[in-house]
Amino acid sequence: MDFSRDWIGQYVELPAVDELAAGLTEVGLTVEGSTESDGDVLLDVDVTTNRPDCMCHLGLAREVAVRFDKMLRVPSIQLAEVNEPAADAVEVALADGGGCPRYVARVVRGVKVGPSPGWLRTALESIGQRSINNIVDITNFVLWESGQPVHAFDLAKIEGAEIVVRRAEEGEKLTTLDGEERRLDPEILVIADAARAVALAGIMGGLDSEVGERTTDVLIECAHFDPTVVRKGAGRLAMHTDASHRFERGADPEAPKWAAARVAGLIAEMAGGEILAGAVDQRSEHYPAPLAGRLDLGRLEAFGGVEIPREEVVRILTGLGFELAPDGESAWQVAVPSWRYHDMKFTRADGAVYEADLFEEALRHVGFENIPSALPPVEKPDSGSSAPHEQRQRIRSYLAACGLAETINYAFHAAADDGSFGIWAEGEPIRVANPLSELYDVMRRSLLVGLVDSAWFNIRRGAEAVRLFESGHLFPAAGAPELETVGLVMGGARGMPWQRRTELDLFDLKGCVEGLAAHFGVSVEARVADPPGVVAGTGATVHVAGRLEVVGWMGRLELDTPYPVFGAELEVGALAEGERFSTVSAPSRHPAVAVDLTLTHAADLPWREIESAITSAGVENLTSFGLKDRYEGEGVPSGAVNTTIYFVYNAEDRSLTQDEVNSRQRALTEKLEARFGWRQA
Repeated sequence: MDFSRDWIGQYVELPAVDELAAGLTEVGLTVEGSTESDGDVLLDVDVTTNRPDCMCHLGLAREVAVRFDKMLRVPSIQLAEVNEPAADAVEVALADGGGCPRYVARVVRGVKVGPSPGWLRTALESIGQRSINNIVDITNFVLWESGQPVHAFDLAKIEGAEIVVRRAEEGEKLTTLDGEERRLDPEILVIADAARAVALAGIMGGLDSEVGERTTDVLIECAHFDPTVVRKGAGRLAMHTDASHRFERGADPEAPKWAAARVAGLIAEMAGGEILAGAVDQRSEHYPAPLAGRLDLGRLEAFGGVEIPREEVVRILTGLGFELAPDGESAWQVAVPSWRYHDMKFTRADGAVYEADLFEEALRHVGFENIPSALPPVEKPDSGSSAPHEQRQRIRSYLAACGLAETINYAFHAAADDGSFGIWAEGEPIRVANPLSELYDVMRRSLLVGLVDSAWFNIRRGAEAVRLFESGHLFPAAGAPELETVGLVMGGARGMPWQRRTELDLFDLKGCVEGLAAHFGVSVEARVADPPGVVAGTGATVHVAGRLEVVGWMGRLELDTPYPVFGAELEVGALAEGERFSTVSAPSRHPAVAVDLTLTHAADLPWREIESAITSAGVENLTSFGLKDRYEGEGVPSGAVNTTIYFVYNAEDRSLTQDEVNSRQRALTEKLEARFGWRQA
């Protein structure tokens, strides 16, 4: 956002440009650059969304005044009013007091609309604003001066001299100042007269009521609108204006009265006319209550780790607009200025603002560079983290230990990608009402859409392998509950460059999924299937062992990548059934005996059946077993495969003899060969 150095200089004595830029940056208003323009300097200031009070020259001047210990010069307003009350010229009604907690109206009669004086045109043009006429230019000037949006109506065009702030009617239309006809609905707040809508509240005025060359009587509008209402209205109409930008972030509820008077005074000065007495100032029950809190100097110093003179705290906070009342020798009751209400609206249970917010105000002007590099003392929380949080952390830790890197993607993507992967889609996807672009217009129903994008990002940049995972929520359909899953993608080279290189395959992925489940004490099995987005014949659904319901899927993805890429997705809820903590048994003190068995069986026999048969056999002293190797080729009958299984025997109380191991192994081998051994058809 660009600001004029000369304009800021109207309200405070300024240092050199470099020093000014550094000072603003040090207090949290980063100056990203400066540009010389016709003897002035434009400062490109990054004003964060929580500081709408600094989206104006007077707000920046306030920060400069405190940072450099200078006096702030706020323009004084002295109005020469006539006897006729403004309340006799216009009526104001707040039909939607939640959307508009305050509306201030002033009237100036007998104005002459014409070109603006040179100083006003120069000020506006310095920040890229186009001069229109003296009345409109004044409203824009006050907006950029104080941060309060202002609108001027031609009073003669306001039917019945009546202003009503209400919701638009379904199908109601309004042509705005940009010449566009807008179709409205009840989500949009409007300013209306006795007959029709004349402006979009907090966004833009209407063309039919604009100030023109023949305007003689001006109605000045200064209002405070609810940020959410303005944001929704602007979003539905795909509009973004200087006014909506400020209202959406939270304008000063006390500014309308000052800004209306400021505009009225400038109009009388530059366009003539008579200012009617007083202002019509309507407030609703939704007008924000004052905010206050308590600041203890000792706690501030302990928090910041630096000693701060009492007088310096008073100087900083009063300079920023806070009102301090002593509460003991080293503490104050602090009233928050109205222009900081939105920034500090989140309060404690007793309604007081958090003291950390007050600490920040003092410390950023003390200078973070003056705070020693030491961490403040942190009290241990009374309660630990929740079980779901611990579960997510265990998932992340396990997959990271498997060599996968975590990614975080948007929860929405392009409609064209919906259904590309996953098994949980139900009917139509949930569409985003106001998408960032057509690339993000539906809520995701599989994590693999984002993970595949991340994989492609790395592959296009020459990555020899991708190993990524993400955990997050899916949105199967409107009205359906959200589903938490964890997704994985991997492919490419295995091992380090100086080693013999092989490629990751489906079994690497399967091992991660099964290992993750086992980490939680859950046994899962894969059953042949063809989920969406998977190469035919390489896919499977994942089930908790012995159950029918599907809790995940895996397979080789249908991608035109330089090397095969494999993907999987698993319901996090399936892991919750396991033990929260793993159990560990002490190993035997006696030596173990390892035995291998190569079993020739049909190639389509799944490993889970062999595994189940070995487990159910209940072989004495068999402590572990697993798949060691599979071989198809020369010496193996067509349609068969050689599977090598390792077995480990051990006893807790003694050393097993080879004869004991051989006897048990022979009995087990006979059972396996009788049940699964290859038989020529």
